[in-house]
Amino acid sequence: MEVQLPGKTYSAQLLPAIRELLATHNATIAEIATIVVTNGPGSFTGIRIGLSTAKGLAEAHATPILAVSRLAVLAHKAGATAAALDASRGEFYFCDSSATRNEQLLTRDHFQQQAFTLAHSLAVCEPSVHALTPLATLVAPPTAADALHFALPRLHARDFDNPITLDGNYLRRSDAEIFSKPKAASTPAP
Repeated sequence: MEVQLPGKTYSAQLLPAIRELLATHNATIAEIATIVVTNGPGSFTGIRIGLSTAKGLAEAHATPILAVSRLAVLAHKAGATAAALDASRGEFYFCDSSATRNEQLLTRDHFQQQAFTLAHSLAVCEPSVHALTPLATLVAPPTAADALHFALPRLHARDFDNPITLDGNYLRRSDAEIFSKPKAASTPAP
């Protein structure tokens, strides 16, 4: 069973949705064998809430945790070698598994150059991104089931992440960091 939470309500609805999901299956948190979480890139708030919840649940019963990239899940879902997501402000989250630096934040021009080169090997899930890259493979946005399917090889290998060092895969600074004004230096009174 999968539950889609409406945007901007994650913090208020995630734990109740988990409780309801467990109750529906007559299960408890202690019975969860592994927690799989997407750690970005994407919404800063969504990533923080998802990771914090996953880490908190994992800590309660020493449950193993496994984090996957949303871009990698998207590429896997489409059977592509690369994937892209709209990062807003004319930028794109981009992943190319055949490249040395496989996840990065690209400007629109650089993204369109990459997209032209990759053509059908590029997966996208947003119509606005597909409009810029009509040769790319358009698929539905990745789901929790897609993330689990992608994570299966790591689950079988017991290749878990350390919940203490696990962090979000943001690829850029938050809006608060970008748009904050530095505090004026205070001068001591004479």
